[in-house]
Order: sequence, then structure tokens, then C-alpha cells
Amino acid sequence: MEKIEVKIVTLPPMKAVAFYGFGNSPEPEAHAKAVDWLKKHQLYKAGAYRNFGFNNPSPSSASPNYGYEVWIVPADGLPENHGAKEVDFGGGLYAVAYCPDLSMIGEIWQKLVAWRDGSKYEHAAHQWFEEEYDHWDGSRTGNRFDLFLPIRE
Repeated sequence: MEKIEVKIVTLPPMKAVAFYGFGNSPEPEAHAKAVDWLKKHQLYKAGAYRNFGFNNPSPSSASPNYGYEVWIVPADGLPENHGAKEVDFGGGLYAVAYCPDLSMIGEIWQKLVAWRDGSKYEHAAHQWFEEEYDHWDGSRTGNRFDLFLPIRE
């Protein structure tokens, strides 16, 4: 297996708002809700927020349906009367790898897990994430991510 570049990062505790989609391709639904909220609060611009996502629940062989949750963390904190589900994340230690395109996300996740399994780090129970660099525009290609795998020493 090809080597992967990994950074060790500690995410601090953060307050986020959460948006959810469910189905055989739930990401567009969750992201559309997040984009609507960002536009409503005039935050849909570069540098105004961080965008974390993850499967919830993960896909299974029993059903083509799964969930996807998006957490938005505004750079200047949550607006008053934000009207969304609020999440308090306690932070944690992560192994982070860059994914240059959505078409490679499965491969990069596999490489990141293999890296952890061969390292001094162990699996940790805090939330894993995909942090998207670009504004989510509904396309299924061209999206760039950092993949955050929870670890502990």
C-alpha cells in the first residue's frame, strides 16, 4: 500500500450546529440544510465557518440507506437565535490525512486506518470527521477534504 502523509492534530472543544440527511445518498440533503442556514445567517463565505461531516448511522449491508450529519462551526461563534440543533463537541486527538477529491475518499480512509494500525496510536471513541475545504455546491466530484481519524496514545 502506498504511503500516506499524516498529521497529528488536536481539535479543541467547539460549539456547532448540526444538519441531518438520511437515504441512499444523504449528503446532499444534509449539506443543503446547512447551506440554507449559512445563507440565512450571512455566513456562506470563505473563512466564516468550518464544515465537518460524518455518517450517522454508517452504511450497512442490510440497507442501501444511511445517515449523514453536517456540523457547522462559525468562526465567530454561533449567532444568537440560530434556530438549529446545537452540538457541544469535547475535542480530541486525531490522525489527519488530505483527500484531494471525493472519488478517492474511501481509498484515503483505508490508508489512514492502516497507518494508525501500524503506528503507536490506538483507536479512540470520539467522533471521526470529514472536513470539507470548499463551499458545498451539490457536486459529487471536486470536493477536497481533511479526514480526521480519532486516536489515542
